Amino acid sequence: MELFKTLVFALAIALGVRTFAFEPFNIPSGSMIPTLLIGDYLFVSKFSYGYSQYSFPLGLIPFSGRILGDEPERGDVAVFRLPTDTKIDYIKRVIGLPGDKIQVTGGILHINGKAVERRRMEDYVVNRGTVAEKHIRQYEETLPNGVKHRIIEERGDNWHLDNTRVYTVPEGHYFMMGDNRDNSQDSRVLSQVGFVPAENLIGRAERLFFSTDGSAEVWEIWNWPFAIRYGRLLNGIN
Repeated sequence: MELFKTLVFALAIALGVRTFAFEPFNIPSGSMIPTLLIGDYLFVSKFSYGYSQYSFPLGLIPFSGRILGDEPERGDVAVFRLPTDTKIDYIKRVIGLPGDKIQVTGGILHINGKAVERRRMEDYVVNRGTVAEKHIRQYEETLPNGVKHRIIEERGDNWHLDNTRVYTVPEGHYFMMGDNRDNSQDSRVLSQVGFVPAENLIGRAERLFFSTDGSAEVWEIWNWPFAIRYGRLLNGIN
């Protein structure tokens, strides 16, 4: 009985931390390269934006809206429930706030009619040091509130999402984009993602706690030390 009580108590603490403080997530796709890589594991702060029905496991406490909420800031990397399928978690960068007008023209992001500053940087290199080494154009964007972050343009500035219509962000919604601009299904694709309701926000991505390059299978214990990206451990997310 004492062991049972201890296990229940430990489970309750873990569930409370996961629901109200921090929840772990992993990155399964490359839509946020170079900021986040496939195989990154990170903590998301649940209290940053307050709580909604999606803050609770399995939607056990259904209610509408948010409580104890705070507004996301432009440039935050946020986890949210996909508006078109709320069983799926997505992670993207907050680009547009309620009332904003967002457009991409020739690969350049425009917010409320003004082009966002974009500075060319060194290439982003995939498979560095190998025969299959690949160089991708990398830029630093500076958002209107001063937040700087890196993006990549693998297919140049004239891919199908590099020239868009003007999107007007509805009240109570946000416009999300991936940092891997040519390989991100985000708010630019209205039929798949579209505008994200505030209620769908899960939390703000804060810090990596683990990262693996995927070169070691689960059963290959002897290869685990070589698969870990040690330089990414405990890095903050900008």
